[in-house]
Amino acid sequence: MHKPALPRCGIGWRHPHQQALFDSAVQPGFIEVHSENFFAPGGAARASLLAAREHHEVSLHGVGLSLGSAAGIDPVHLQQLGQLVHETQPVRVSDHASFARAAWHAGVTVHAADLLPTPFTREALDVFCANVQQVQDHLRREIAVENLSSYLRWRCDEMDEPAFLSELVRRTGCTLLLDINNLVVNALNDQRQGTCPDAAAAACSWIDRLPAGIVAEFHLAGHADAGDIVIDDHGSPVPPPVWSLYRHALQRLGPAPALIEWDTDLPPFEVLMAQALEADRVQQQVLAPHDREPTAEVPT
Repeated sequence: MHKPALPRCGIGWRHPHQQALFDSAVQPGFIEVHSENFFAPGGAARASLLAAREHHEVSLHGVGLSLGSAAGIDPVHLQQLGQLVHETQPVRVSDHASFARAAWHAGVTVHAADLLPTPFTREALDVFCANVQQVQDHLRREIAVENLSSYLRWRCDEMDEPAFLSELVRRTGCTLLLDINNLVVNALNDQRQGTCPDAAAAACSWIDRLPAGIVAEFHLAGHADAGDIVIDDHGSPVPPPVWSLYRHALQRLGPAPALIEWDTDLPPFEVLMAQALEADRVQQQVLAPHDREPTAEVPT
């Protein structure tokens, strides 16, 4: 029987790499862009994205929906996202398991312009489920929710993160965007704070608690070690601990499209593509070790 092809790795597409995407002989499996950067109708940015869409699948990854906000979803933001989804017809739409909006006073809502962690409580889960369902109803499609790199925890937590996200998926029909780097960052920080004796084992255990079929996309990225804390900065190659955990996730959860996130100190396009090809090689090695085909070389 013919085996279905494994999904190929994509890249985060940033402005300095726009022309290279069209010119390069080696191409990614898909491109991912930050949704909010393309909300403005018309203009060069939207035109460039639509031109790329003619040749590549597009994944829209947002940072501003504030899915965990008790103040609800911003209707203007949701309308703009809906218009972009309608125009680009992306393969995936995603955002973060976080909040940024909050009711202030006299009917004023403020926005933190950051990805703030929510408590893992039943009340917070109800808020998340309502907001995710509202977004999915508006877009008429499922969305993927990304686990967060978080530098604090709430004392009122009633469950752990994998249980919280798994229940969110069960109740709403959404999927999980599993950020492998975020798991490594959180586990390393827990280890340095003395709350986790073994970061690698803790990250693997986190993944082992997820049910099968929950993941729609993996994110792979680099992080910065500042000594007393590890920062999720997406500014370097994927490090060995992230590659190792990615292998474990593939073994445990099976294939899903992966993405190389590189948002700061952007490298040449060829370096980014080399990382994507390595992700393809790792997936092939883990999931089809006896049916491996040579990986394309990046031209130098």
